[in-house]
Amino acid sequence: LSVSPGEVYYRSKYLSSDTYKNNIKANRIVVSEFGTMAYPDPCKSIFAKVFSYFSNIIPDFTDNCLINIVKYGEDYYATTETNYFHRIDPYTLETLQKADYKEHIAVNLATSHPHYDKDGNTYNMGTSIIERGMPKYVVFKVPPKTTAIISTDDADTVLKNMETVCSVPCRSVLSPSYFHSFGMTDNYIVFLEQPFKLDIPRLATAFYRGVNWASCLKFSADESTLIHVIDRKTGKTVSTKFYTDALVVFHHINTYEEADHIVFDVIAYKDNSNYEMFYLENLLQESENFAEKNQLKSPPICQRFVLPLHTNEASAVGENLVKLQTTTATAVKEKEGSLYCKPEEICQVQHISAKQSFLSLLLSGVELPRYNYEYNGKKYRYFYAARVEWKPFPTKIGKVDTETKQILEWAEENCWPAEPVFVPSPNAVEEDDGIILSSIISTDPQKQPFLLILDAKTFKEIARASINASLHLDLHGLFIPQHAPL
Repeated sequence: LSVSPGEVYYRSKYLSSDTYKNNIKANRIVVSEFGTMAYPDPCKSIFAKVFSYFSNIIPDFTDNCLINIVKYGEDYYATTETNYFHRIDPYTLETLQKADYKEHIAVNLATSHPHYDKDGNTYNMGTSIIERGMPKYVVFKVPPKTTAIISTDDADTVLKNMETVCSVPCRSVLSPSYFHSFGMTDNYIVFLEQPFKLDIPRLATAFYRGVNWASCLKFSADESTLIHVIDRKTGKTVSTKFYTDALVVFHHINTYEEADHIVFDVIAYKDNSNYEMFYLENLLQESENFAEKNQLKSPPICQRFVLPLHTNEASAVGENLVKLQTTTATAVKEKEGSLYCKPEEICQVQHISAKQSFLSLLLSGVELPRYNYEYNGKKYRYFYAARVEWKPFPTKIGKVDTETKQILEWAEENCWPAEPVFVPSPNAVEEDDGIILSSIISTDPQKQPFLLILDAKTFKEIARASINASLHLDLHGLFIPQHAPL
């Protein structure tokens, strides 16, 4: 969507990935995806079939980059969670260049949620599955480039400057943790090694067993979640060992330092049961049946963890070492150098509807969080998210006040909103000075999809622009100011 004074333009184009081109050419799925395993054409020779089986022991992952848009240097890339990503033109949506993390650093998987520091560096994390037989998590950095890329050689130069910041060994050699995002402050990186893990032996044999890669993820409810804190300057993990109960996290919200503590907020699930509802056999159900049969067993909850950075050896076992007065989160000393962390729930809250002005108590399901990125790594107050409650699809968007624990909401009948994107006002003074953008689709065939614009402070509607086209409910979006270098 392109927005200019009084006008909104919509443009859509398929990413010209190798996956897309090969599937189109074959007129069937020939590249394996997360939920669909592709197999050799039955008309192929025996040799070709055998080669296909052997080549899938260490699979070459898809380059179907459908999750997010990230910025490396001064240019924009469509990304997924594999080692492949594509440089795109954000104006024309042309696919310009395929890139591979493995050509620059040793990672097979990488997140689509990097962080950007004030100097223009981009930080990201990935997993190295096969390097000397020891899986590890890798934090890497792409330095800034002062001018936009005008050629493929320029793009290669930016990526060739990619460097490893540090690595953390996996606690399980054959089962690295799955992760979708991480947190970053001015001085630290926070990473959750959760017991939602990728089973490498099952991954290596998935093709032969006739199962998809999604089935190679397993959740171990009896294992703890390790909280790694990495010093950005030294590249080393801090000596204190932090851990919490088993959980599943896809999205970190914000992470910041306050009075010798690290505070980080995440959207957490008690397990991975929600994965099951997104298999095709469930999605093909009628909307009413789908909603009725797929009630969320594990609603997404916003949780705040607080980690004391400097612990006193004289502290007694069983003592809560969190000294901040503004939180109920705890970090209890279990033994020397080991703290058990229990979070504060931010979203078991009272909420106020911006449309109906009622007050009630509700267990809030929130996902796809966004916030004013000018406050990344700083103490903040507000974030914006899709509201899913007990249903598997968003029916509202909300503004969460982490201090008062109130939620302002926008909702409209038969409407499904996408991730709310915060855009700060020019010369903004307060944290919530700005607007919210969300693309809205409707289950009512008579209602056109539209771009919704809300006042981020009041959550009142400012404008909407209907679009005479078919839109899908997207995952993540990026706002690029018109004055941004391209």
